[in-house]
Amino acid sequence: MTDVRTDVRLRHGRFSLAFSFFVQGVSFALLVTRIPAIQDRYGISDALLPLFLAAVPVLAGVGSVATEKLVVRIRPGLVLRCSQPVVLLALLGVGAGDAVGQLALALGAFGLSVGALDASMNMLGVSLQRAYGRSIMLGFHAAFSLGGIAGASLAWVGAHGHLPLLVSYLPVVVVLLPAALVGSRWYVDARQSEEGEDERERKGVSRPAGGRAPVGFRVLLPLCLVMCFAYIGDSTVSNWSAKYLQDVLGSSEELATVPYNAYMVTTLLGRAVGDLGVRRFGSVVVVRCGSLLAGGGFAVVALAPGAWTGILGFTVLGLGLCVIVPQTFAAAGRLFPGGSDAAVARLNVFNYVGFLVGSPLVGALGDAWSYRGAMLVPMVMVLVTLVYARSFAAGEDRYGGGHERPRTVDVG
Repeated sequence: MTDVRTDVRLRHGRFSLAFSFFVQGVSFALLVTRIPAIQDRYGISDALLPLFLAAVPVLAGVGSVATEKLVVRIRPGLVLRCSQPVVLLALLGVGAGDAVGQLALALGAFGLSVGALDASMNMLGVSLQRAYGRSIMLGFHAAFSLGGIAGASLAWVGAHGHLPLLVSYLPVVVVLLPAALVGSRWYVDARQSEEGEDERERKGVSRPAGGRAPVGFRVLLPLCLVMCFAYIGDSTVSNWSAKYLQDVLGSSEELATVPYNAYMVTTLLGRAVGDLGVRRFGSVVVVRCGSLLAGGGFAVVALAPGAWTGILGFTVLGLGLCVIVPQTFAAAGRLFPGGSDAAVARLNVFNYVGFLVGSPLVGALGDAWSYRGAMLVPMVMVLVTLVYARSFAAGEDRYGGGHERPRTVDVG
């Protein structure tokens, strides 16, 4: 009977966490795909725009580091439950303001809460994957991609209808905020037994700091570099694809919202089947293939003669990059099974290092050289991931066909 209750609890935790990833995808896409509109609304110059874009990942890194400290005493699910509403309200603040100071305040809140949100979501995802005993991490990130598609589509509607940012954002927040709060009731940290967690909550005892396995940075470093390179590529798409299509390839503002949407479609498709690929071929093969596809996509974007060829390049790019980040988090969880919260939080910082480097780097190279040439830099960095692919070999903890570890609970 206990196994049946655990099985149901894990399933509920899996679906509620997937919904949280979905909500995050919607909110993030609504922000990044309307960067040209945000720039116009607040009168931000091209020279100042990279500073605003860089501030968000810096503060997100701070939020991720703070989350590592917080989860020593409170559950990651509680951090996630509190941070997701702040992200949505900060998005609303971006659309509601009319002064640069208001925008800075809203983006600051967005950055800090996104850092806590991303870290806690992936902590829960890693713990659930360990409980399942097979690769499910790509499925959570597929939900993020699905949310990105929904958000980018809503952004297209807003751009097509020339809607004010507040009009575009308000209905989304009104719908998703209460839904996220309701779904947060079923978050699960699968590393703790249901009985032990309930006992701690009844007694008001915080999560113990003792017993956490140390996280060696030297062992984690290859995964940190892979994470950084992947997010340099991803930030190039999210922050510059619309501007690249509009300014370099001569598209309309409406068409400029399409590349990120196409990128998210192939990201969704790749992640939807990615767990099967990991179970069948292993993480190393999947990461290597993804790196090669991503490098090819950047090459197409850099050489594109027109808007639709550029969209094709971003589409291929999504199919390649989509597998790298989820597998990096999963690999960290396998390397440090007794300290996966700390490993995930530290690894997540390099998510924002990638954004911090990628956004201003592409902008600076684009202004000083050309935006076409700037696209070659993330291409090279993504291809360097091939050197570190062996770090994803998981030994006895490999999940999936022929590699699945024993597990005490069959969660289907």
